[in-house]
Amino acid sequence: MNSKKEIVEDWLPRYTGTELKAFGDYILLCNFDQYLELFAERFGVEIKGAGKPMQCVTAGRISLVNFGIGSPSAATIIDLLTAVKPKAALFLGKCGGLKHVANVGSFVLPIAAIRGEGTSSDYMPPEVPALPAFALQKAISTTIRDNGFDYWTGTVYTTNRRVWEHDERFREYLRKTRAIAVDMETATIFVASFANEIPSGALLLVSDQPMLPEGIKTGASDRTVDQSYVEKHLDIGIKALEQLINKGETIKHLKF
Repeated sequence: MNSKKEIVEDWLPRYTGTELKAFGDYILLCNFDQYLELFAERFGVEIKGAGKPMQCVTAGRISLVNFGIGSPSAATIIDLLTAVKPKAALFLGKCGGLKHVANVGSFVLPIAAIRGEGTSSDYMPPEVPALPAFALQKAISTTIRDNGFDYWTGTVYTTNRRVWEHDERFREYLRKTRAIAVDMETATIFVASFANEIPSGALLLVSDQPMLPEGIKTGASDRTVDQSYVEKHLDIGIKALEQLINKGETIKHLKF
């Protein structure tokens, strides 16, 4: 295999257990099995890829892929998705709220992401901003409001560090960035998608408040988030893509 096309067309099915022709042309991305299970139950479809690095489930024109956690995995799935050239990729991720307004259970609709993870530097120079496709974020915004919910918007800081809550120097640095939330994938998805000419967006669910000692995520608190908010998170993501599909709107507005 001498070309990227040959590689990704072989690897996407190998990683997900799903044939290329079985993928929808609109993609939801997640980090956790619960999203797959809820999607499969909602549409009565089968989860594919048991034992593979990334599991996938498809209903109609929408496929949901659990790519795992972290920026390298995020970059990998975006590269592999070039095999099917999706019309849109929407990341439904969890994040830590850095400001007091971003309470657990809140939605964050990022207008940009700070590239603190390093992985995105393999795709674009560091001065290139990590931005979502505006039309996709607009569809998410409309869907949230139409369903009687609200959201916060702002910048998300993306880092490769998973265990940093004890590090006061890093916490102080995060305060200086003025970011509303912190996660491990959003900036990578935005930049890798831009480099691969895939329109992408993100809707993040605040799962903890790591700047507060009592707000650091635990097993018990994470289960509460899963039980209380994940189904709503997934529902908004599905409806946002359905809105684009039904209206036939194009969201590839950036000049790649």
